[in-house]
Amino acid sequence: MTLPTVLAFGGNALLPDPNNPETQESRAEAFARALLMVMPKKAGMVLLHGNGPQVGMILLRIEATRDQIPPESLDVLVAETQGSIGYLLSKALRNAMVNQKVDLEVATIMTQVVVDEFDQGFKCPCKPVGPFYSSEKASLLREKYGWDMVSVPKKGWRRVVPSPRPKDVVEMHTIKDAVRHGHMVIAGGGGGIPVVRNERGHLNGVVAVIDKDLTAALLAVRLNAAQLVILTDVPHVSVNFGTSEEKPISFMDVSTAKKLLQEGQFPPGTMGPKVEAATDFSRSLGRVAFITDVDHLAETLKGKSGTTIVP
Repeated sequence: MTLPTVLAFGGNALLPDPNNPETQESRAEAFARALLMVMPKKAGMVLLHGNGPQVGMILLRIEATRDQIPPESLDVLVAETQGSIGYLLSKALRNAMVNQKVDLEVATIMTQVVVDEFDQGFKCPCKPVGPFYSSEKASLLREKYGWDMVSVPKKGWRRVVPSPRPKDVVEMHTIKDAVRHGHMVIAGGGGGIPVVRNERGHLNGVVAVIDKDLTAALLAVRLNAAQLVILTDVPHVSVNFGTSEEKPISFMDVSTAKKLLQEGQFPPGTMGPKVEAATDFSRSLGRVAFITDVDHLAETLKGKSGTTIVP
C-alpha cells in the first residue's frame, strides 16, 4: 500500500485580504490545480488548512452585531470555518478532477482535537485572535468578558487566547479509513476544534486555538505518512530572516533544526511551529518533511527547491 501525504497550509493562502472574501473561490481553484499536479497516484492525502483570517472575519461580524445577537464561542467558530473552507476546497478539487479526468473521492471531516486541560498554554494565553481595539475598548472587554489583551505597537490592543499542544484526534479512525482507500481528506482545519475530555470521557469545547502545523505533524505520524508538506508564504526557511545576513536553508537535519529553534532563529508566531512540526514528524518516523510555498511545491518535492528536513 502506498503511504499517504499530509499537507498543511495557512488560511491566508485562500484569504490574504479579509475585506475581499470573494477571492477565496478563485484562490481555492488555483490551489486545487497545483495540488493535483503533485499528488502521488493511488495514495491518500490529508489537507489541513489554517483559518486565522476567516475566524477574524467572523469575529468582526460578531463585534458589529454583539448588541443584537449573542456571540458564539471560539470552538464553534473553528467548526464553522472547517465547514466553509472545507466546502470551498472540496468543490474546487472535485471540479479540477473532472477537468483532469481524475477519479478520486474528496471529503471534509469535522475534526475535534483533544488537548490537555493542564497544558502550560492555558496558563499563558499568547495566540492573537480577532480585530484590534483602542485602549479604552480593550479595558472594557477585559472587564466585561475577562479577556486577556495585549498591546501591539502602532496597531492597538488585541485579544489573546491559549494555544495548547494537540494530543489526540477524535475522528482519527475515520480519517485513517478514508486515506487507506486512497481518498483525499480535508481534516484538522484551523488546527482542529479544541476539546478536553472530562473524567467521564465526555468531550467539552474550550476557548483556545491549536497550531495547525503541530496538528498536521500529529496526523502525519498517526497515519504513518510518507511525507509531511508545510506550505507557507516564503519559498524556504532562512536563518537571520529579514536581515542583510539572511541565508536560505535547503536541507536541515533534526538536530540542527532543534539547535536553531533554541537559538531563536524561528520565532513562535511565524516559522517556529512549522520547523517544530517538521522536526517532530521527521524524528518520529525517520522520513523527510518539506517547507515551501505553493509556487515551489513541485520542485521542492524533487529536492530542487524549498527546505527539506531530514532525520
